[in-house]
Amino acid sequence: MFEKFGKNARAAVIATQEQAKLLGVERIGQEHLLLGVLAEAEPDLAAVFTARGVTADSARATLAQRATATPLGTDDAEALRSIGIDLDAVQASVAENFGADAWDRAEPEPKRGVFGRLLGANWVHIPFSTDAKKSLELALREAILRKDREISSTHLVLGILRAAQPTTVDLLGGHDAVSGLRADIHGMLDRAA
Repeated sequence: MFEKFGKNARAAVIATQEQAKLLGVERIGQEHLLLGVLAEAEPDLAAVFTARGVTADSARATLAQRATATPLGTDDAEALRSIGIDLDAVQASVAENFGADAWDRAEPEPKRGVFGRLLGANWVHIPFSTDAKKSLELALREAILRKDREISSTHLVLGILRAAQPTTVDLLGGHDAVSGLRADIHGMLDRAA
């Protein structure tokens, strides 16, 4: 399918992989695909996003903040406590049974890709998640629906918006913003045609 991608869409997918590496994620999610598109957006598409207050820098900052946030905060601890689970007791038990640094050791070391092993480099292949793959498939469908010959970065955005996941919806400003953005992008494409 990658052969059907236009120059800008290819650049966006490559940027997606680079952004995911910089963020240190294990899987490329739909939100990282959006970040790649934002990072490589052509002027008309960038203008549509900017008009809605969405930029590559703001999305990257939000994703970086979420990556470093405590996985279980006070709201989570309270929710668990309401069903009879004491998070502090669980953490203390893990530390007692597996060592004080058990939480830090819980993340496995990333595996090097085949080329990284061959070349001795720290190249790491990050696989696409199911929702990111679905967005790529939906981008192809959007291109077919519009009778376009190749998948553009605009089709990537439409694919993302068609099945937007909660993180992506939050990055874009909510469900109403997703609907409005989809309409704005279709309008942009119609004016260009």
